[in-house]
Amino acid sequence: MDQLGGVSATVEQEPPAADGPASAPRRRRRRWLSWTVVTLLALWAVVRVAGLEAGSFPTQLMTVTPIGAVLAALTALLALLRRNRPAALAAALVCAVMVSVVAPRAFGAEQPPAKGPALRVLSVNLFTRGDAQTVVDLVRRLDVEVFSALELSWAEVERLDAAGLKELMPYRVLQPDFGATGSGIFSKHPVTELTGLFTPIGHNMPAATVTLPGGGKVEFVAVHPNPPLGRMEAEWNTALRALPSPSPTTVRVLAGDFNASLDHRAFRDLLGRGYVDAADQVGKGLIPTWPNRGIKPFITIDHVLADRRVAVRRVEIVDVPRTDHRGVFAELQLP
Repeated sequence: MDQLGGVSATVEQEPPAADGPASAPRRRRRRWLSWTVVTLLALWAVVRVAGLEAGSFPTQLMTVTPIGAVLAALTALLALLRRNRPAALAAALVCAVMVSVVAPRAFGAEQPPAKGPALRVLSVNLFTRGDAQTVVDLVRRLDVEVFSALELSWAEVERLDAAGLKELMPYRVLQPDFGATGSGIFSKHPVTELTGLFTPIGHNMPAATVTLPGGGKVEFVAVHPNPPLGRMEAEWNTALRALPSPSPTTVRVLAGDFNASLDHRAFRDLLGRGYVDAADQVGKGLIPTWPNRGIKPFITIDHVLADRRVAVRRVEIVDVPRTDHRGVFAELQLP
């Protein structure tokens, strides 16, 4: 209060303008945050494109690269709304890089001129308790010829057979267990267990030769390495490297829970040996398969891989109650 000629006068101070000095620190914080996010996303993109992931966390992060592309797009939009055009441009470029590596999975690829017999394959991680009747209904509806069953317990084998699988698929090479390590191959056609094809690392991974009508043969492996969590990341890499390569004389199919996606260098290296991912071949490579219990799945780690000479005619991603994985069905045409 000032005394002006004995008259009291109250001088009110106006609040600072929204774009005045008081808001400058806030703008700097926002810009710092925007550039921090853009830098982290850019690092993510570089690691993915160059295949530089090493260690448990970067390896797991690669699995959600499609979500990273969405995050980059949102970051670009938010930076643009805040009039941070350089950050918006940088985020948009990162988004473009990520989209360039994931978008092709939504489009089918050219198929080889395969004219051999069809082979219909189903792979499901049963979580030791998947609904047996649903599995048998899928086998019957899709006319499945070979079924790769992961996390297969002794009790689950009994439930599957009681639901009718024994009549539909009387031939099998089974390595069930009481927990997640069990696996098995069920077949409509005669099978012979394959030993010495490769050294399984992780869960049980039986292999078999399937003899098709007409005498043709296919070598089939039920795949399930441990996930790349913590110290198991190095083991997971070794397990994928240990899987058998395609053979010039025999058609091979690998089906199961690879605990890997197309954004993992180790998985792409496996494909690079001469396999194709069935879902990727028909434009369904972005459909997630895990986790499918309580929340919607958001990563794609279940696959059917086939010799690149094989044509993929159809793929369906299927739901099975009481398991945390979705199943993968693939109709293949052999060379």
